[in-house]
Order: sequence, then C-alpha cells, then structure tokens
Amino acid sequence: MNRNMASTMSALAAAASLYSMYPNVSEAASVADANKTIFGPNVYVFDTSMPVADISNLGTTIFNGQAAAEFSTNRYALLFKPGTYNVNFNVGFYTHVAGLGQNPGDVNVTGGINVNADWDNGNATRNFWRTLENLKLSPSSGKTQIAVSQAAPLRRLHIVGELDLFDFDANWNAGWASGGFLADSKVDGIVVPASQQQWLSRNSTWTSWNNAVWNMVFVGCNNTPSGTFPEPPYTVVSTTPIIREKPYLYVSNTGAYNVFVPALQTNTTGLSWANSATPGTSISIDQFYIAQAGTATAATINSALSSGKHVLFTPGIYQLNDTIRVNNANTVVLGIGVATLVPTTGKPALSVADVDGVKIAGLLFDAGATSSSSVLEVGPTGSSANHASNPTSLHDITVRTGGATNGKNEVGIKINSNNVIGDHFWLWRADHGAGAAWTSNTSKNGLVVNGANVTIYGLFNEHHNEYQTLWNANGGRVYFYQSEIPYDVPNQASWMSKNGTVNGYASYKVADSVSTHEAWGVGVYSYFRDAAVKLNSAVEVPNVTGVKIHHLTTIWLNGVAGSEITHIVNDLGGRVYGNTADSMRQTYSEFAGTGTSTGDTQAPSTPANLAASASSSTQVNLTWTASTDNVGVSGYDILRAGVQIASTTTNSFSDTGLAASTTYSYSVKARDAAGNVSAASSTVTVTTPAGGGTGTALSRTGWTATSSPTSGDVPSSLFDGSMATRWSTGAAMVPGQYLVVDMQATKTFNKIVLDSTGSDADYARGYEVYISNDGANWGSVVASGTGSGPVQTITFSAKSGRYIKVVQTGTASSWWSAREFNAYY
Repeated sequence: MNRNMASTMSALAAAASLYSMYPNVSEAASVADANKTIFGPNVYVFDTSMPVADISNLGTTIFNGQAAAEFSTNRYALLFKPGTYNVNFNVGFYTHVAGLGQNPGDVNVTGGINVNADWDNGNATRNFWRTLENLKLSPSSGKTQIAVSQAAPLRRLHIVGELDLFDFDANWNAGWASGGFLADSKVDGIVVPASQQQWLSRNSTWTSWNNAVWNMVFVGCNNTPSGTFPEPPYTVVSTTPIIREKPYLYVSNTGAYNVFVPALQTNTTGLSWANSATPGTSISIDQFYIAQAGTATAATINSALSSGKHVLFTPGIYQLNDTIRVNNANTVVLGIGVATLVPTTGKPALSVADVDGVKIAGLLFDAGATSSSSVLEVGPTGSSANHASNPTSLHDITVRTGGATNGKNEVGIKINSNNVIGDHFWLWRADHGAGAAWTSNTSKNGLVVNGANVTIYGLFNEHHNEYQTLWNANGGRVYFYQSEIPYDVPNQASWMSKNGTVNGYASYKVADSVSTHEAWGVGVYSYFRDAAVKLNSAVEVPNVTGVKIHHLTTIWLNGVAGSEITHIVNDLGGRVYGNTADSMRQTYSEFAGTGTSTGDTQAPSTPANLAASASSSTQVNLTWTASTDNVGVSGYDILRAGVQIASTTTNSFSDTGLAASTTYSYSVKARDAAGNVSAASSTVTVTTPAGGGTGTALSRTGWTATSSPTSGDVPSSLFDGSMATRWSTGAAMVPGQYLVVDMQATKTFNKIVLDSTGSDADYARGYEVYISNDGANWGSVVASGTGSGPVQTITFSAKSGRYIKVVQTGTASSWWSAREFNAYY
C-alpha cells in the first residue's frame, strides 16, 4: 500500500469511528457498518439509522483524498438506502454517489451533495470520472452545484431548486467547464450552465435553462430553451427515437439487493419515472457474479458468464490477462464506483457476441501497455443479425488511452453488431498524464462503427492519432458530438490522410460507401500545441441525399501560429485560426448531401506498380504506388478477378480466407471524395502455396462431435470413414446452427474439410469457424465464407486448439449435412 493510500485509509477509519464519541447516539447503527456488505471494502451503504454527522464526515474524508486525485488508483461507491439524509459533502474523482431506491425520490438528501472545482481555482475542465444518480437533492441553500466535464454523468436526479453546472475562481469569475451529460432528470428550478462550453441533456426537464456557449443539445426534453442556431447555439430534438435507460442497483421493500433493467422505449419525451416507476424488470443480486478487484480474474468472470450469471464490478482496478466474453443474450454487466478494466496481454478487455439485449454500463477501460486491436468490441467482425427489437445498449462507457498509465490501442470501441444504442461515451487519448506523447500512447481511432442502425447519445471522442470517429455502416445516428483533435501532432507530414494528399484526419468521418447517416450538434475543436498544423475539414461525409448533419461548430482553442481548421464539413465553411471572435469560432447550420457533383470531375491517377505476394496458403498481400488527385484520393477499391471485394484508404491490402494451391488475379482502382474513379491498374496474378506442414489429415481416433439441432443422423458418422453414412441437422438451414468437434487433445491445423458428396445440396450456405481450448471460450472467428459446393474446404492461418466449432450463417431449405469431417496440417 502506498503512503498516500495508507493515509487515506487511516483517515477513513478515523471518520468511521466518530460515532463512539457521541454517547447520546450509542444505540444508532455505526457508519462503520456501511463498509460491511456483500460488495466489499470500497462500497459504503448508508441507512437512516446511521448518524448523519458521521456520514457527512466520511463523505468529506473521501472527498479530501480524491478532490485533486486526477489519476488516483482509489475507487469508491457511496450508496444510500431509501430515506431522508441531512448530509453535506462534495464529490471528487472516482466516486460514485447513488440512491438505492427504485425511484429518485426514495432517497432525499436535504443537506447538499455538490461537485466543486476549488482544487483547480474554479476550472472544472478536468473534473472527470465521477457519477451521481438516482437521488433527490433538496439542499437547504436552494442550490446544487455540479461543476463537471467529461465522464461525469448525472442520471435519475430530482434536484429541488437551482442547478449550477460551473464553479467560480478565487476572483468570482466563472471558471471553464467542458461538456457534461444529464439524463432522465428533473430540476425544479433554473439550470445555469454559465461557462459550460457544451452539454447534452436527454429526457429531462427543468423550469428554465439559462444560457449557452458553443454547443448545447437537448433530446426528448421538456421546457427546452428557444432560439435559432447558431445564436444561441441550441439544438433541440423533440423526441428520443430509441433508448433503454441505464441499469441500476436498488434495494427492494424486503431489503434485498436487485438490479433494475429499464425497458426499451421508443419516441419518448421527458422522464421515465414522471408518473410512476420506470418500466422494466428486476434481477435479483444472487443472479450476479459480484466481482472484487482483489479476487476476480478474467477466468472467474468468464466462468460465471458461461454459467448464465450477470456481472457486477465493484470499485477497483481489474488487470485482465484475457478477454471478458459476454456470449449470452440479455446479460447485464454493471460497474459501480468507476470500476476500471485493463487488458494486459493485447486482447480486448471485453467482447460481446452478436446476440440480443446485452447491457454494459458504468465502466472505465484503461488501455494496457501491450496494444489491443480494440478495447471494447461489440459483436465479432462480420456480425449480421438484426437486433432491432432487443438491441445491445452501452451506458456511461469511458475508454482511456494513457493518462493513468501508458497504454495504447488501435481502436477504443469497435461496434460490429447492428442496432446498438450508445448512451454516453468518452473515448480519450490522454493529452496529459502518463505516456502522453505522439508515438507513446498511440490510438488510431476512438470509435469505429461497422454495424448498421447504430444510435449514440453523447459521443465525446478526443485526441486520437487518425480519425476520431470512423463510421462504416448505414443508418447511423449521433445526438451530440464533442471532439478535440490531437494536441501533439509533431508536424504536418505526420498527419496527412488519403495517402498523404489531404491535411489532417477529419474528426468525424463517414465512409464514402455509406448512403444514410444523420447527426445533430457536432462540435470539433483544435489546439495544435506543438506545430503549425492544419486540418482540412473537421467533418467528412459522403455527398449523398441520405446524409444530413445539423448544427456544426468548429473552435480554435489555442495553438501555434499558423495552425487552423480550414473547413467545417466537406471543404465547406470558414476556417478557425486565432483568438478573435471571427477567427475562433465558425458554424455551419445544415449540411444535406445532394448527390450531385461538387465540381470536381477529375479522376485520380491510375494506381501503379501493383505487386502481389502470397504470405501463406490463405493470404495474399498487395501493395502499389499511391495515386494522385487534384483534390485528394479518398480510397482504393480492390478487385479480384474483376469483381470488387474490398476498399481501403491506404496503398496496401491483405486478402485473407483464401484457398491453398489456387491462382488469383487482382487489380486496383483509386477514387476521390467526388466519386471520380480511376482506370484499373494492371492485373497481377499469384498462386497460394499448399497448406502448411505435410498437408495430411490429422488422426481422428477418439474424436467426438455434438450439434444443434440434432437428428437421427448422428455426428459420430463424420469420423467413421464411410461415405454411406452422414450427420445432419434434420432441419432446414438457418443462422445459428452449429457443429462442435472435440479432438480430445490440443492439435495444430490450418484446414478443415466438410464433405457432403452424395447430398450435394446440403453444404453450409454460409459459415464461421471458431477454435477453443476448453469448449466454452471461443474467441474471435478464424474463418468465414460462403459455401459453393458439396466439398467445403476452409483454410486459415495455423491455429492450435482442442475444439472446432462451425456455425451456420446462411439460409436454405435443405438440411445442413456432411458425410465426413477432416482437419489438416
């Protein structure tokens, strides 16, 4: 235990023992008992029998240790059982304060719970990482102060009186605050943002709203302020199209702990609890694995998830040597007390299968020292299921790359599943703290969306090395976007997009292939601290009729002379480059794609020097000389045998999942943002080598198999060496059917063959292959494709494992069957 932590814990112990100094309350419960619950040492559960002075002293002691502890390792949850509490304290870093009633009014604080910024002389722009929720605050002063910026959500609050979202400095000037999130909350009086630069309010209400600075967005709220963007900078969306409120912990009338999971709702306005309890369902705490940082591991958590449990992370930092895999539909993973997950081996910290209704809430992810391809991944690559009736939802999620420790990752959050709801994200590559340097805490993108019809409320995404947000699928919607592009770009040459032809990487990038997308309240800010760097356009989107961006703002916060954001969206809008009113802020009220030419009719030059090499029996690598263009090359289309198979923004590409001993031909075309396409490059051919090792079949002695569904055609027929017998599902092919082969020992292989000869129409119309060592944790797909004949040969880079799972992803009226199954190396 470090000296600072020891000092803090000693102070807490002293505060917890204060009750013994007051004989007149000797029959009252001790505040020390608040720390003796099923949730472990960093959770304090208060009830009305405890002396309020002791509760206040304990809260103040925790605050004193956390007030300026921006990168502390301490975590706390202060939870109040139903009742009225005349307590007073402030809330510091890594502290979660919540009521345990089913409705906000069940816990009424008549003293005051506030957030100030005294530690930084009234500047709240670094008041991060804390939570207040599910409380009624009825302060005797008539005013509640919550001066916060990112990653400090306010949810399910009923505030009696005024709410101030800022603090004053020592000279009574309004100190800056930089973006917050209010949801499902009621303020009986006025809300005063004062110096708050931007804010998102969703499904909330108040008597009046006072002012705005740069970007204020209101979605599904009552009593919204009036005005026309950009002065004042209000964006009002009357209804929330689809939402599930964040799950929360509460105590039932019998004193039992439960987690309440609010129901999915559409086209809502106002509070979920306005007239009665929030609609939804309760889950008993005994259905949860309660994770504590001192004992929980990735293995114990995954074991609990595999057995059908939900997971509740208590306050602490969890070092994970493996991915936490959420594979069951409707699983709840809930963090309290700013629980923090850290991947230590380069794997994602948490992944979600392509299943219905998963809820992930209240977690901070710290990137590890070994770079992860993504820190949080929702759905494996190629996810295709429709989850419109029961989407996965993500609430109060922070991904942090550097700052607390020197971490790195390729992508913060990668969303591959369709219909996902995001409800408050902050994806932060640290601009200060541990590892904060251009080539140290690297992060290519904060968010990549590959799933269709994804909706996000409150997307804060900052400082990543390339595109902050990259949206590759149709139907996306974003309500409020706040982004600072990287501070630490060392020079312009280090930060050029589209193969070095365009200054910088747009903060908000919608791929050229997207035909429908919409966003409201988009703010992009620059502070090029280290060099005179330019960003051509803050936002880049396709110029098609299905793309609309409402109310855009760019801000030059500060920077080296000569730095600028040149345009707002698609080469439109003025530049920001200085500290005067006109040079500091620019706005663009409405962008709607027209589908017409932008005036650029010149195609890029034809890609030259295309070269191909087979790196394995299943992979071909392509490289070529970058094209040039009068405006800028936006990407390249890869053609195999004259048919486009993929696109890329770089001048290289790897084609995977190929067959061994097969000849392939390739060509490449370049395109620009206006839709002009070059001629195809010269064609190159390459032949993949034979499979690895001897290419002979593995011994199948003792192999067994199971399948879903099953039939009278048993799986053991796959290994009997006879083409007269077969295994079959006994049912028409639908996605989700599977075959699992147990080889009884770990083996290395790079090819499997399912032979349906004799039942020639029964091959899998689509497939995914997974490999496991224990038959429970399957990881990511190792191969996928579409069947075309009775002998289905599936190749991939060499893998080791005991179990092989083949999942049907296609549909056909035929049964899925095979007569023999072999694996090769």
